[in-house]
Amino acid sequence: MVAIAAKNYWSDTWRDVQSLGFPALIFILTQLIGGLPLLPYAFLHWHSDDFFRYACFLTVALFASLLKVQLPGIKATMSANFLFILVGILDLSYSETLLMGCLGGLVQTLWHANPRPRPIQWLFNLANLALSISAAELVFHSKVAAGFGFRWPLLMAAAATTYFAFNTISVSGIIAMTEGRNPVHVWKECYLWAFPYYLLGALIACGVSAINRLAGWQFGLLAFPIVYWIYRSYQTYLSRLAAQKKHAEEIAALHLRTIEALSLAIEAKDHTTHDHLRRVQVYAVEIAKDLGLDESQLNAIRAASMLHDIGKLAVPENILSKPGRLTPEEFEKMKIHPIVGSDILARVEFPYPVVPIVRSHHEKWDGSGYPDGLKREAIPIGARILSAVDNFDALASERPYRRALTTEEAMKTLSEQKGTSFDPRVVEVMERRYAELEVMVNSMETERRRLDIAPKMERSVAPSSGFAEVPNDAEIRATSFLTSIISARQEAQLLFELAQTLGNSLSLKETLSVVAVRLKEIIPHDSIVFFVCQDGVLIPEYVHGVDYDLFSSLRIPLGQGLSGWVARNEKPITNGNPAAETLYLGPSSPITTLQSALSIPLRGRDGVAGVLTLYHREKNCFTKDHLRLLLAASSKLGLSVENALQYEQAQSTASTDYLTGLPNARSICDHLEKELSRIRRSRRPLAVLLCDLNGFKKVNDKFGHLTGNKLLQEVASKFKTSCREYDQVGRLGGDEFVFVLPDMTKDLVTEIEKRLTRAVLEASSTVCGEAIVSVSVGTAFYPADGLSVEQLLSESDRSMYEVKEKHYSKLQSVS
Repeated sequence: MVAIAAKNYWSDTWRDVQSLGFPALIFILTQLIGGLPLLPYAFLHWHSDDFFRYACFLTVALFASLLKVQLPGIKATMSANFLFILVGILDLSYSETLLMGCLGGLVQTLWHANPRPRPIQWLFNLANLALSISAAELVFHSKVAAGFGFRWPLLMAAAATTYFAFNTISVSGIIAMTEGRNPVHVWKECYLWAFPYYLLGALIACGVSAINRLAGWQFGLLAFPIVYWIYRSYQTYLSRLAAQKKHAEEIAALHLRTIEALSLAIEAKDHTTHDHLRRVQVYAVEIAKDLGLDESQLNAIRAASMLHDIGKLAVPENILSKPGRLTPEEFEKMKIHPIVGSDILARVEFPYPVVPIVRSHHEKWDGSGYPDGLKREAIPIGARILSAVDNFDALASERPYRRALTTEEAMKTLSEQKGTSFDPRVVEVMERRYAELEVMVNSMETERRRLDIAPKMERSVAPSSGFAEVPNDAEIRATSFLTSIISARQEAQLLFELAQTLGNSLSLKETLSVVAVRLKEIIPHDSIVFFVCQDGVLIPEYVHGVDYDLFSSLRIPLGQGLSGWVARNEKPITNGNPAAETLYLGPSSPITTLQSALSIPLRGRDGVAGVLTLYHREKNCFTKDHLRLLLAASSKLGLSVENALQYEQAQSTASTDYLTGLPNARSICDHLEKELSRIRRSRRPLAVLLCDLNGFKKVNDKFGHLTGNKLLQEVASKFKTSCREYDQVGRLGGDEFVFVLPDMTKDLVTEIEKRLTRAVLEASSTVCGEAIVSVSVGTAFYPADGLSVEQLLSESDRSMYEVKEKHYSKLQSVS
C-alpha cells in the first residue's frame, strides 16, 4: 500500500493547506469529496458472512501494515497490506474490504510517524484508499469484464492494476504539486518499480482464495509468512537500491569535486581570485531553477559554470595575464578557448549537456558572439544563463585596466544589453533577484573563508643573529594548492615584466626603482637596497623604505656586514641579521630596527656587480620560495646593473672632463642652453664668466706636465668651492674654465672675481710652492651682452682677453 506511506512524506512538507496553492487545494478537495462519503456508505450497507473470520483477517492485515519499508527518493513508506485488500476483493464483502484497507492504511500512517500527521493528511489518505479499493472492486465485479469472458485470475490482475494506478497516481500528484515537480517523473521514479509486486500480489491472492475454498479460511491465514516474505523482499531490494544510490551520489560528488578542483586550478592561472567560479555557479544555478529547468540541465549548468574557461589552457600566458585590454590579434587568439574547452570536455562524456554550454557561452542574443555566431533560441539556454552571469560578475570584479563596478552599476550595464547581447528572460530574472543572490553568495564566501583558516603551528624560535639560515613560520604555514598556482603565475608574470623592464632602460636608477616596485608585489619587505660594487666597496645606489638615511649612508667594504659577506663569497643569505650591516663601523655605530634580511649577489660578466638586499621588521619572514624567485631574476638583474654602470660611465666620460671631473665644453654648453630657456621664462639675470690661467706655461716648463695637471685639478676644486651650489663650473680645455651663474648681477660678479683670484693663488702656492700663476676673468651678462650661448661665450671671451692684455701690459711696464 503506497498512499499511506506517501502521507508520511506529506507530513514533512505540509505546513498549511493554502500554502500548497490553488491547484493542489482543488485536487485535495476533489479527493476528499469523492472518497470520504464511501466510508459511511460502506457502514450503512454493512454485510459480513462470518464476523470471526473477518476479525482474524483484519488482525493479520493490521500486522502486515506495520511491516513497512522506506521508499527511495522521497520520505515515504510502503507496506504489503495491499495483498489483504486483494484477498478481500475475492472473498469478503465490499464493506469488509473497504474497512480493512482503510484501517490498515491508518495504522501504517500513524505507526512510528515522525512528525505526527495532521488530520487533513490522514483524511486525504482515507479518501484515496477508499477510491482505490472501490475502483478495484468495480473492475473485478464488472459485468463488462465478465462479458468479455475474463476468468477470475485475469480479473484479479486487472483489479490489482486498477488499485495500483489509483493509489500511486493520486499520491504522485500531490507530491509533485507540493515539490513543484513533474507528476509523471515522480510516478516513474518512485512507484513504477513496484508494479510487478502488485501483479505478484494478485497471483498470491488468487492462491489464498483457492485455499480458503478448498481447505477453509483458517488455512488461508497461513498467507502471513508470504506477507513477511514480500516485506523482506521489499526491504532487501530497497536496501540494495539505497546502497546503489548512495554509491552513485558519492561518485557524482567525487566527479563534481574533481571538476571543481580542475576548474579552480584553471581559474587561478587566469585571475588572482578563484571566488569568481563559485559566484558564477551560485548565480547560474539559481537563475536556472527560476526559469524552470529540469535536473539534467541544472547539473549541466552546475558543471559548466566551473569548467567554462578550461579552454584557456590553449591561450598563451602573456595574453591571459596582460594588465590591460587585448589587441585585435590577441583577442582572436583568446576566442579559441570555447572551442578548445568543448573539445576537451567532449572526451569526458558527461551524462548531461555540458559541452554545448561551454562552446556557446560567448554567443550573443543578436548573433554577434563567437565561435559559431548563434542567435536567440539557437543558443543553449544554459549558455545564455552563463553568458549573462559571467559578464555580470566580471563587471563587478576588479580589473587592472578599470575599477570594479558596484552590483547596481553592473546590473544597469547588463540591462542595457538586454535583447542585444543577452537573453531578455535571463536578464529579467537577474534584475529581480541579483540583490538576493549577492547576499547568498557573500554569506557562502564568508563561511568558506572561516573554514579555510589554517591553525597556526607552534614551534621554538631560533635566533636570527649572524648569517645562519634558519627555518621560519612561513615555510610551515598551511597553504592551499590554489595559492601555489596563483603564486606560480605571479612569479612567471614578474619575471616576464622584469625582463621587459631590464631590456627597456639603460638608466640605473630607473631600472632599480621599477624592479623594486615589482618585487614589492610578490615578496613582502619593509626596506630594499641595491648596492653597487665599486673599487672594493658596496655603495647604495637605490634605497627605499625603513631606515632610509642609515642605509643611504653606508659604504660597506667587501667581506664586511651582511651584504659585504654576500658580495665577497657570492652566496645568498636568507633571514640574516640586518644589524650586521653596520658592525664594520665599530661599537658606536647606529643599528637598524629591522629584524631579518634576504640578500643575493648580482653577478656580472666578470664577477659581482652588486648586491640586492631586502629587509623586514619581523624575524624569519623570508622563505626559500622568496630566495628562489630572487635568484631566478638575479642573473639578468646583475647584467643589467653592469650594463647601466658602463652606460653611465660612458655617458659621464662624454660629458665630463677626465682630468678635473668638471663638466666638459659640450656639457657646459648644454647646461647654459637650458639655463637660458629657464631665465627667458622667469626673466631673471644670468652671468657667464670665462677664466684663463696666466703663467700656466711656466708651470709646465719649470715643474713638468704632471705638476701642471695637479695644478689644474687643485684649481678646479677651489673654483667649485668658491661658487654657490647651483652654479655650474666647467673646463673648456687647456687652462680655460667657464662659469654659468644664474641670478648674478654686476655688483656680485666683482666679489666672485676676487674669490677666483684668491683660489688660483692658493692652488698655485699649494702645488708649486709659490704664486706663479694668476687668473684673467671675462664676463658677459644676459640679456645685455647676448641672447644665445654663442653670443654670451663670445662676449665673455672678448672680455677675458681684454683683461689678459691689461695683465701682460702691466707686467711689461713693471719690467
